[in-house]
Amino acid sequence: MPDSSSGSSVPSLSLGDSLAHGWDGDDDGLPPSEWGRPRGPRRTATVWVFALFIALLAVGNTWLSDRLDGEAFLAWATIFTAISLQALPFLVFGVALSAALTAFVPAAFWRRAIPRRSVFAVPVAGAAGAVLPGCECASVPVAGGLIKRGVAPAAALTFLLAAPAINPVVLVATAVAFPGQPEMVAARFAASLGAAVAVGWLWARFGRSDWLRPPRLHHDPDASKWRVFRESMQHDIMHAGGFLVVGGLAAATLNVVVPRDWITAVADRPVLSVLVLALLAILLSICSEADAFVAASLTAFSPTAKLAFLVVGPMIDLKLIALQAGTFGWAFVRRFVPLTLVLTLLFSFAIGWWLL
Repeated sequence: MPDSSSGSSVPSLSLGDSLAHGWDGDDDGLPPSEWGRPRGPRRTATVWVFALFIALLAVGNTWLSDRLDGEAFLAWATIFTAISLQALPFLVFGVALSAALTAFVPAAFWRRAIPRRSVFAVPVAGAAGAVLPGCECASVPVAGGLIKRGVAPAAALTFLLAAPAINPVVLVATAVAFPGQPEMVAARFAASLGAAVAVGWLWARFGRSDWLRPPRLHHDPDASKWRVFRESMQHDIMHAGGFLVVGGLAAATLNVVVPRDWITAVADRPVLSVLVLALLAILLSICSEADAFVAASLTAFSPTAKLAFLVVGPMIDLKLIALQAGTFGWAFVRRFVPLTLVLTLLFSFAIGWWLL
């Protein structure tokens, strides 16, 4: 190749020629010795981060050594384990379904199945949530997969809210938890579907594209369908699983920190009791297939307060917020969660006053 210093050309030797004739010690044609090695500042930073991590482990072990057998810690560990194990199968199911939608269902199918106009697409997506068994952990990756396939964000977000709240498994569990009270099942279905559709319509009208970070494709567009399925599932399960753990840690911590006496003290106050149970649903982060049994055990609270617990929980809780942030970004969460909370409370009050 041309020599920039002298203008002459230097013949290149193959590896065989070098071995046959011997190496003359001239290494001008070799890459610089620092290639492929981390540079000084980066290497130093890595060492310091690792050292800090080891130091934190040592301090944490010393500080927690006398507290690991405490009742509060055992309760925290039990709640965190229960939340994670309860949500993980549904998260895997949702990730697998999302990967299948990405790999095997052509985008043209969604353009034919879902109306183009949001005024019709949103209720269709909400009604579709009634046929898919799964909890809120499954709905986030599925909604992300729908957006990847070209479904309007407002319709996908309506499905995200409706699916964990009105699917057949949840409604049957509610009927079992409240025997002889079909009005509770009807109220949960009506309030949840109404809130989900209202959120979808408002997002379609006022939502902006830069508020929602679209899910990225994590595979080669020309790869085989099974490879796309495998790579999409591997990425999503690692990504969503990490945020599930973060949400579970936060929920378990708040479960232990918030005293139960604070909750029962407001049970006889109509409006405040609804707000308290809505907040409790967010903090407890119970899977939607099991929350009806918890609501039924709160006998001191009014039926409307219990309805708020059942409507708010599947749409807003700590692990769901973490999953949404990891999938769509914090700019989305800052706008979507308050909107959903306001509408779920409004529909809980309205449907509770009407049916309960």
